[in-house]
Amino acid sequence: MHYQFTPSRPLLRALLAPAAIAAVMTLAGCGGGAPVTSGRHMQPLSERMLATLKTKNMAKESPILVRVFKEEAELEVWKQDDSGRFALLRTYPICRWSGELGPKFKTGDRQAPEGFYPITLGLMNPDSSQYLAINTGFPNAYDRANGRTGAFLMIHGGCSSAGCYAMTDEQIAEIYALAREAFFGGQRSFQLQAYPFRMTPLNMARHRNSPHMAFWRMIKEGYDHFEVTHLEPQVDVCEKRYIFDAESTDRFSPAERCPAYKVREDIAVAAREKQRRDDIEAVELINRGIPAVPVATGGDGGMNPTFLAAVRSNRDPGAVIRTASGTIPAHVNPPEGNGDD
Repeated sequence: MHYQFTPSRPLLRALLAPAAIAAVMTLAGCGGGAPVTSGRHMQPLSERMLATLKTKNMAKESPILVRVFKEEAELEVWKQDDSGRFALLRTYPICRWSGELGPKFKTGDRQAPEGFYPITLGLMNPDSSQYLAINTGFPNAYDRANGRTGAFLMIHGGCSSAGCYAMTDEQIAEIYALAREAFFGGQRSFQLQAYPFRMTPLNMARHRNSPHMAFWRMIKEGYDHFEVTHLEPQVDVCEKRYIFDAESTDRFSPAERCPAYKVREDIAVAAREKQRRDDIEAVELINRGIPAVPVATGGDGGMNPTFLAAVRSNRDPGAVIRTASGTIPAHVNPPEGNGDD
């Protein structure tokens, strides 16, 4: 018999305190530097956010799920509503991400990760030198099975990235608080889904020549499972690949042969039908002449157009830029060539 331990709210608050996490998070954030002890990890949700939650029939402490899209430079926070399914709570423009479209392969390649990552309480970093940070947990089981290396890849503040997803300080404060409240509510971990772009037929057609297409089609299965259910897909790894919503009496081992398994019929049928429709639409787009995106190497990452426009319109390069989505530090530079094609 297995018993699950759900920490009490006072204990969870203690676990989220800086002293409990600092020991395993010394190298905090992409930018490194010494951690900064503060109470900002306990900032309450704003009255505006609390009102939004009420309007959307979401409890403050209900589970969350996060999706990231590189090309669009957007981060979505989804939250479970009264129906028991996830609904979109808010979309945040990403201030900066580094590298290019595609997964992370090795330490030092400046790539922000792509894939499915469970974010546990221990990955919450209240003492980051980048204001606040949430460790993605890279490398996960899939990454390790495929020999991929790297560590301390974050979603953090500061708007500067070296393999991370960098938000403004104001944004990460709210995202962190939403995650914290979900942990207070008993969520053991929340899922981070990181994608190169929204996995639409148009984008799959545009990027058809990418050497990463096989990987992207694999993670699109998880994307489709979430799209058709609005439930967090169960993620397993076997034969060095992702498997979604699999039910099996045997264990999954990341590098070994997959055990016999099945996917719940309603999910399998809905996901297959979505994939079929998407494939047909993608082929039609290609046949109509939609151009393929050039395969780029050595990319400089991206910045959401909201922030890109603010940086480019700023006449004082040494000044902090304040936007509706948060503060851009003076040292932040836009990606080379971003938005110039």
